Amino acid sequence: MRILALPGDGIGPEITAATIEVLKAADRRFALGLEVETAAIGLTALAEQGTTLPSKVMERVPQVDGTILGPVSHYEYPAREKGGINPSGELRTKFNLYANVRPCRSRPDLTILRKPMDLVIVRENTEGFYSDRNMFAGTGEFMPDPDLALSVRKISATASRRVAQAAFRLAQGRRRKVTAVHKANVLKLSDGLFLREVRKVAASFPDVELEELIVDAAAALLIRQPDRFDVLVTTNMFGDILSDEASELSGSLGLAGSINQGDDICVAQAQHGSAPDIAGLDKANPTSLILSAAMLLDWLATRKGAPHLAEAAHAIEAAVEASLDHPAGRTADLSGPLGTTAFGRRIGEIVERP
Repeated sequence: MRILALPGDGIGPEITAATIEVLKAADRRFALGLEVETAAIGLTALAEQGTTLPSKVMERVPQVDGTILGPVSHYEYPAREKGGINPSGELRTKFNLYANVRPCRSRPDLTILRKPMDLVIVRENTEGFYSDRNMFAGTGEFMPDPDLALSVRKISATASRRVAQAAFRLAQGRRRKVTAVHKANVLKLSDGLFLREVRKVAASFPDVELEELIVDAAAALLIRQPDRFDVLVTTNMFGDILSDEASELSGSLGLAGSINQGDDICVAQAQHGSAPDIAGLDKANPTSLILSAAMLLDWLATRKGAPHLAEAAHAIEAAVEASLDHPAGRTADLSGPLGTTAFGRRIGEIVERP
């Protein structure tokens, strides 16, 4: 199993190193045949190669079994013509990683919720209001004059249909309910098209309940009635915002795993940003990227028909839960004593236990 690690910016190298340590522990226990290769992206690559996303990295992604992408500081990048490419958006669009899958489960003494949350948000990943990825050429955001800025939102039937299919397939293995989140009362054409395709897909999954909910109500109900949700499917920006909300409500954005999946390629990615203010201080919580790597293993297990990969994924998830169950097993952001390296080492040790 060949994994390409792209550490990224800020805390990326630290949490990536901790994640790789956990994967190596899983390899020792489950004989994964793990091979990890690392390549520079982001500000390091920009300084060395003149681009934040070298072409050799893009060539390598489809050649390996899976990719681990660390956080990137793309807000600090120069313009695209000066080498500033957002690796996250570029990987998603170039390799049709159309579904961003973000599970969220509350932990009793970390959540602020009064009712338990156990849901998955499946976010369309390649278009929407994200101006860097919704045009064939150029950007979807532009200024006709110095005092007017416009942004184009792109919603296609193809993208809506395939993300809906991913959500319904996922729901079949869970509690068999999909909530389609939209703003069709205002965005009548674009979200109307999204809903049209979701309904078509729902007709092919008669065993799964379809609920439709306006995004305002969904945001409120994540707080008031989080237990009503199973799988939510929505467009790019709504999914980004709602998944961050859900993660914070359930404990912390630093505890939320995430994968970008297509038909043949999957990229594991932490749900949070690069946090440059704590970079190099051994304070970052690597849980999000560790759980994302476990999700990658689970995706590979299904694709390859390899049960030992699923066993490894579940062992990593169980190890994280076991550590977080005790204050002594948490990182500083959760009022625990562990730094980034120590937490990764602890999870690896738990994974290796029979």
